[in-house]
Amino acid sequence: MTADNGSDKINAAEPSADSHTVNPANSMAKEPSYGPNAASFEPLADRSADSRNRNKRQIGIKWKLSAYLAAFTLIIIALLWLLQVVLLDTIFKTVKTGEIKAAAVELTRSLDDLNQLEATANKVAERNEVCIMIFRMDDINTATRLINIKRFEGSLIQSIPRYEIFSLYDTAVANGGKYLERFRYDEKRRVYYSVDDGNFTPSSDEESIVYSLITQNSNGEDILILLNSIVSPVTATVKTLNIMLYVIGGVLLALAIALAFVMARKISRPIEKLNESAKRLAEGDYGADFTGSGYREIAELGDSLGYAARELSKVDSLRRELIANISHDLRTPLTMIAGYSEAMRDIPGELTPENAQIIVDEAERLASLVSDVLDISKLESGTQKAEPIEFNLTATLRETLERYNRLKEHDGYTIEFHADRDIVVYTDRTRFIQAFTNLLNNALTYTGPDKRVIVTQSLRVDLAAAKRCVRVSVTDTGEGIPPDKLELIWDRYYKAGSTHKRSRIGTGLGLSIVKNTMKLLGGTCGVKSEVGRGSTFWLELPL
Repeated sequence: MTADNGSDKINAAEPSADSHTVNPANSMAKEPSYGPNAASFEPLADRSADSRNRNKRQIGIKWKLSAYLAAFTLIIIALLWLLQVVLLDTIFKTVKTGEIKAAAVELTRSLDDLNQLEATANKVAERNEVCIMIFRMDDINTATRLINIKRFEGSLIQSIPRYEIFSLYDTAVANGGKYLERFRYDEKRRVYYSVDDGNFTPSSDEESIVYSLITQNSNGEDILILLNSIVSPVTATVKTLNIMLYVIGGVLLALAIALAFVMARKISRPIEKLNESAKRLAEGDYGADFTGSGYREIAELGDSLGYAARELSKVDSLRRELIANISHDLRTPLTMIAGYSEAMRDIPGELTPENAQIIVDEAERLASLVSDVLDISKLESGTQKAEPIEFNLTATLRETLERYNRLKEHDGYTIEFHADRDIVVYTDRTRFIQAFTNLLNNALTYTGPDKRVIVTQSLRVDLAAAKRCVRVSVTDTGEGIPPDKLELIWDRYYKAGSTHKRSRIGTGLGLSIVKNTMKLLGGTCGVKSEVGRGSTFWLELPL
């Protein structure tokens, strides 16, 4: 059995278990258009040269990685410099201040037991390197010293006059029960000045921090806790860190650049391999190896390119086959027209009505082929536009079938039409009838010995999706189509064998035109077939 999808189709029959539905919106990718609407292309050499020039202006992956890692390294070094040099003194003072405040809070937990308070004070003084004095404030002029611990020479709280103790107490009371003040020592005048007092020039960067905290014991008596600590300048530390940062920064920068080159080599090698294979593919070598390795993304890219290469190979094969088939079908009628014309001219007695009819038939076939090629080119390129109108589909089908019956009844063909109701549709009438007559011609060509074709119009309702559509089915009693061939019959010039044979009727493009026409109209098409029992081709339009 020869399979051809022009007005010629593989035998079809009653609906069966084997079926195939084609939704034109999801059909195979379009092949290039070779008609008058085809796009023009600049020479491949010019495009390749432009691409090479453009690529030369782009930065390679190793230099980009080097720049990224170098920038990352510089950011890290800048952060280290900011934290360990610029803000080191501020951070150190903040941490020291926090330790002093925490130590004062720790002392408040042992106020009711003098022995425990002394033990806690010694521990806190040793751990935090602070001097501690604790007073019980008896009245505004009297205070009893409970604890006095000196951890270093030059303790400010242990060298100030007694009246200054009450001054610190009053200041703390005025500030909510706690107050912290920083002092610097003026060696010339041998006095301490508050850092907040800007009317002096300190001779030393060393600061003495005094923290005053007022609390109460269980008897309700006011307790004044004084803590004093020395914050030494970190100038020497900053200089050391500066030198270390220069060294570390240089080493890190060199390592970053070296690492970038190693990473770029590891990353770019599989990419370069795929790039070379892609260039071979662009030159028409569809057997190029796209096996990716190294990491998952490259492997997936290789698989995708390999799949694209295989699909391009199929498309190229179909393109060559299509050109060869069309060339064959164009050459055949032209050869016959030329041959019969020469015979009628040169051989006496060959100028007969039969020979003239052959020339007319071949000319009509040639015109039909050219028309079909133009139709499918417009449909696949998207230049063909639908012109929908509202019309009675049932009446149109009945009128078309009456014409076919008059043409085919003398050959013994019977075309039956069944419709459950009259249905009005809104679509391109000309295009839909073209698709329908293609299916009808196929059925008439491949129906069985009884020469019977059944056309059915039915209303279909999808309750779940709340949609309605009309289905027009064309059934023949031919040999049917094998299940593995159902999807292939919609391809242009589909054939069961490996050689193209000239269709008995039609151009071999009919079912491909049907598929693309239904896509244009927003409908679907499909086929049900069973070998030995015939096939049913159908068209569906939404209502």
